[in-house]
Amino acid sequence: MASLTERLDQMEAAIRKPSFRQSSGRANELNYWVFDYPPEKELEVRERIEYLKNKNAKGVDGFELVVFDLYDIIIDYLEKEDFLEQCYRFEKKRGLDRITKAVSNSMKVNDDDSLIVQHIKDNTPENAVVFLTGIGKCYPILRSHKVLNNLHQAFVRVPVVMFFPGTYNEQELILFNEIKDDNYYRAFRLVK
Repeated sequence: MASLTERLDQMEAAIRKPSFRQSSGRANELNYWVFDYPPEKELEVRERIEYLKNKNAKGVDGFELVVFDLYDIIIDYLEKEDFLEQCYRFEKKRGLDRITKAVSNSMKVNDDDSLIVQHIKDNTPENAVVFLTGIGKCYPILRSHKVLNNLHQAFVRVPVVMFFPGTYNEQELILFNEIKDDNYYRAFRLVK
């Protein structure tokens, strides 16, 4: 198996190919990809994504790399709505399960008009590659299968790469290599 650095190099080469940015993936499936990695390598992956974003900003790639940290989207929303302090108090009183449900409902995470999906749609130019990060930081408020399912219903114009701290075998996602999600995904593993 290739090292993480080799896989990140392969991922970078893959997204630069014009064929990667076509509107559909393999076998005309949606152009959604999962880049899984060992959770303990989170900082290395973040550094590479930041490097790629800065490199892409020079405008020579023929596409715009747009990075959405899902955790930041949630926090920004809670701050904008002045809910963050209320969330802290609510969690102390009612527990994590209740705050998870409250935030999910407030952001319409399970709905077709999810605020996260809308934010991604509104802030993605036509000729782009989207990177989704922050999956691990969002758990349990936001589950990766919800993001992929909601996005594929509403957003298909550019390729999406979800960076996943855990394991993905094109059948199941296992967050942190411990928390198994029993859903089927319409996404492909970017590099093995």
